[in-house]
Amino acid sequence: MRTSLKNCKRIVIKVGTSTLMYPNGNINLRTIEKLAMVLSDLSNEGKEVVLVSSGAIGVGCHKLQLATRPTTIPEQQAIAAVGQSELMHIYSKFFGEYGHTVGQILLTRDVIDYPVSRKNVINTFNKLLENEIVPIVNENDTVAIEEIEHLTKFGDNDRLSAIVAEVIQADLLIMLSDIDGFYDSNPNENPESTMFTEINQITPELQALAGGKGSEFGTGGMLTKLAAAERVLKNGGKMVLTNGNNPSTIFDIMNGDSIGTLFATKDFVKGETGR
Repeated sequence: MRTSLKNCKRIVIKVGTSTLMYPNGNINLRTIEKLAMVLSDLSNEGKEVVLVSSGAIGVGCHKLQLATRPTTIPEQQAIAAVGQSELMHIYSKFFGEYGHTVGQILLTRDVIDYPVSRKNVINTFNKLLENEIVPIVNENDTVAIEEIEHLTKFGDNDRLSAIVAEVIQADLLIMLSDIDGFYDSNPNENPESTMFTEINQITPELQALAGGKGSEFGTGGMLTKLAAAERVLKNGGKMVLTNGNNPSTIFDIMNGDSIGTLFATKDFVKGETGR
């Protein structure tokens, strides 16, 4: 039922801090290298790949040898400035080993909301992809704030990835997390929990099932992933939520295999069934 995913041309991949960092706060270089290899090969295949990457504060904490995430906004923004630079250095190194150049795009919500800036952002994405450069996107944590009259934060990178997918009219959003998909209960607490293979709409019942906070170094949770999926569905898009521990599963997803939870409208599913 997922065979048409093979035809997706423009793909957004979102990776969370929990995938990039070990629980002890060290950087998971093995996973990052695998991710760079997979996305590079998809690009070689002719796909247009955009990576939305969390991890600036987590990597910054590692760089500065901090055991815990700071609590004040100035501290977090300063650490994000250090971590974003280090994170891009790591990505540039690994993608470079597979023959690909990366470009950094740091966004704030007001840029997307303002029509002229939004158009410029779209033009930048299109030009990078046209030149086979992999855009790596993150929220501009060093300046983003949450004030009523000047709201610049997206809130989390799950939501940001859905907005990026919308803005660039991506065919598919693949969200890599620390869980295999969306479950009817917490699989870490209930071994009898069942994973949804497919979800067509976000209901209050599903939102009630989502709970809990993100990892120590990250900010996301299942509620933010559902919010992202809801935005994707409203725009007629498709999203797959799956575990990021083995980035090679992206190949399986693109091959149409039943990996993770697919969020897609009923029209998409009916179209698949009729094939």
